[in-house]
Amino acid sequence: MATILVVDDELGIRALLSEILTDEGHTVELAENAAQARAVRESLRPDLVLLDIWMPDVDGVTLLKEWSASGHLTMPVIMMSGHGTIDTAVEATKFGASAFLEKPITLQKLLRAVEQALVKPGGRPPATTGILRHDTLSAAADLVINGLHSTSLPPALPSGPQAEQSFDLDRPLREARDAFEKSYFEFHLAKESGSMTRVAEKTGLERTHLYRKLKQLGVDLTRNKRGAS
Repeated sequence: MATILVVDDELGIRALLSEILTDEGHTVELAENAAQARAVRESLRPDLVLLDIWMPDVDGVTLLKEWSASGHLTMPVIMMSGHGTIDTAVEATKFGASAFLEKPITLQKLLRAVEQALVKPGGRPPATTGILRHDTLSAAADLVINGLHSTSLPPALPSGPQAEQSFDLDRPLREARDAFEKSYFEFHLAKESGSMTRVAEKTGLERTHLYRKLKQLGVDLTRNKRGAS
């Protein structure tokens, strides 16, 4: 797994990306501006940087140019923006960005971009250093156009809930529905080894909605939580 630096001035974005990437087993460091990003990059030498373009002190493209010019761009950088343009994306890739993600960022595109940036085709694993460069937007877009897909599902853990269960229907509708939903989510949590990212994809819910739902139902999120590897 990799050490990933997330640079964004919005607390909510930092928190959400941190949750997703930590859930995938990565170590995540956070910075809310360019000054903090410089310090983290210097002290920790992250394997990957997710860099917001619009920040209050120094914008992301300027910071990217700075790293490129000074020889500090020793890791792939994925640019993020909610107000980006094609010209901005092209400029970012010219100065070394490996991909460009438009906000709101979907789980599939985020995970695909991270996977491709950390291990480029024929390249080296994230523990090594090297600049991942592309000269056109289309090259960067190739990294994020498709989400991760699997043709087979892992079997449910032996100790986890079974796919077929019986429910006591002689109760109020709300109680019966809550019991079913709790079992449903516990089943998927067990199947996905506690990965909130995968459960969100399987159930079709946004992570924030999923977390609220699980808390409301009283689902134990630690029971099936996988260990980082």
